[in-house]
Amino acid sequence: MNFRRSIRFKLTLYYSLIVGGTLLGFAVVSYFYTEQNLMTSLDRSLYQEVVWLKNFIEPQAKRVRAKKQRVKPKPQIPKDKKSLKQEIRKSDEIELRNIDSVDVEFDAIWNQIYEHTLLTPKKQIIQIKDRNGDILYKSGLTKEEDIQFDDVPVDITKLVTIWNAQGQPLRLAVSQDRSMKVYVAYPISEINDLLNNLFSIFIFLIPVALIVSIGGGWFLAARSLKPVDDITRTARAITAQNLDRRIQYTGIDDELGRLVAIFNEMISRLQLSFSQIQQFSSDASHELRTPLTIMRGELELALRSKRNSPEEYRKILSSALEETIRMTTIVDNLLTLTKADMGTSYIKMQDVWLRTIIQELFEDSEILAERKKISVSIGSLDDTLVVGDPVRLRQLFLNLIDNAIKYTPQHGTVQMSLMRENGSAKISVKDSGIGIPKDDLEKIFDRFYRVDKARSRELGGSGLGLSISKWIAEIHGGTIAVQSEVNRGSVFTVSLPLKPQVSQMEIFH
Repeated sequence: MNFRRSIRFKLTLYYSLIVGGTLLGFAVVSYFYTEQNLMTSLDRSLYQEVVWLKNFIEPQAKRVRAKKQRVKPKPQIPKDKKSLKQEIRKSDEIELRNIDSVDVEFDAIWNQIYEHTLLTPKKQIIQIKDRNGDILYKSGLTKEEDIQFDDVPVDITKLVTIWNAQGQPLRLAVSQDRSMKVYVAYPISEINDLLNNLFSIFIFLIPVALIVSIGGGWFLAARSLKPVDDITRTARAITAQNLDRRIQYTGIDDELGRLVAIFNEMISRLQLSFSQIQQFSSDASHELRTPLTIMRGELELALRSKRNSPEEYRKILSSALEETIRMTTIVDNLLTLTKADMGTSYIKMQDVWLRTIIQELFEDSEILAERKKISVSIGSLDDTLVVGDPVRLRQLFLNLIDNAIKYTPQHGTVQMSLMRENGSAKISVKDSGIGIPKDDLEKIFDRFYRVDKARSRELGGSGLGLSISKWIAEIHGGTIAVQSEVNRGSVFTVSLPLKPQVSQMEIFH
């Protein structure tokens, strides 16, 4: 067996491809979703940080400007020197007192910002400039480093990506008001490192998961297909000699359980067919051997005798002719049934008035019954129209009438009737013959089956007439049934559907 063509290999391959594709798709979606989520979170954090800084510094903007500008009040110059010295000393004391007060308040602002920065786990970079571009505060940068970005919107926070002096990307949020410019940045390399770690995890886990899925898929496929292997081995061991053997059925109503049940049903049908074929061959051989043996014996006797008169030769030839006709009838019937089994019988369907056929058969049956002084009569005779093959329907009814006459003793009765009943045509043939035992009623339609085997030869039957009659009834969509009682006669009833909408057609059976 080609390994790559096995179902186990294909199931494992398909399972692994699906798992691998699912994992790869999950990894790609997770990577880009994580990247987008991190960037969105970063932008939100930077935006909130800029808003916080502006809201914190804005109320104290005057003190920040006072520290930066350090404006000295212009003293009034007195006229005399003594007053001038006193005024200068007083002015210096006021300036020193103001500078010290501003320094304390100024440092308190930046200390609070610095403490806020320390409490933030992110490596944020903060830079605050005045409107002239002078740096008031910065953290996360060296003395020489500076965030350079001139397109700063007023009262709007703008988010952009810039590169520092080392060529590293920074995500920057900037805004300005009437007094200052606020810059808050974060190195994108931190996010890239996190994404690289996630990518490394996927690179390691996907092959491992794929290997596990291949092994698991192979194991599951082998376990799932084991019943199929058992079915294959059992089916291979079943031959024409042991058709009574069956595949073991677990009783579980799943796909394999139904497959086993169907296999067993098929084997049962094959066993029945083989039995029927063997029985048919045996019966056919027996039926043909008897007339051939008779013909051979009579012909050999005629050849050995040298003093036979013309009358004796005529008698021998008549007997040989009877046996030839019997064999011809058997062969014709066998050919009819064989074509029926193979589905090659040609049936020409057309409108058929059954009343006409029954009337014609009544006249023929009177001739057949004359030798045994049997009374043939017609009961009900309704007008009924069916769709069928007139030749085959005539053969069906003639077989029933012929059987009735054969198995009815002298001075008996045979009655035919035709009635319309519940959308069907009912054709009945009733006789006062020997009847059929109850145990044989289900077998009389089998091929070569005859109730009275001892009298079959003298009656001229071959055991195929009722089998052909049943087949003809079935191809016309009808049924044939029998009611019988020993020594009281039998009633054969054929039920055929009345004409449907289609009036004429030709089909092959």
